[in-house]
Amino acid sequence: MKVPVAVIVLSLTVALGSVAVAADVQHGKALYETRCTSCHSIEYPAAGPAHKGLFGRKAGSSPGYTYSSALKDSKVVWSAETLDKWLSGPEAFIPGQKMYISIPDAAERADIIAYLALATKR
Repeated sequence: MKVPVAVIVLSLTVALGSVAVAADVQHGKALYETRCTSCHSIEYPAAGPAHKGLFGRKAGSSPGYTYSSALKDSKVVWSAETLDKWLSGPEAFIPGQKMYISIPDAAERADIIAYLALATKR
């Protein structure tokens, strides 16, 4: 998916809990492509679920992917805040899930989340 030039230049502010972090959508796209696409795609499930329609979706409910019971049984609905918690430590957030990658840097998480907010709209 190509991100419009206006979006590339734009810096978003993503509210992550009580802290607002200025996010760089273009950097988030680059991070997503290098860190996430070995398992995920926006459009299609692979080793991980597809991300299209991610925001507002219940965790463990995207069609075409076999989730862990832990994720399917969770009450999590994806938002900037829940994605921040998930990306900072998936196992700490939902014990028993299958994702083993985390993004420890808060600014990088904010950038990825800002990109996903734009790229995953239905």
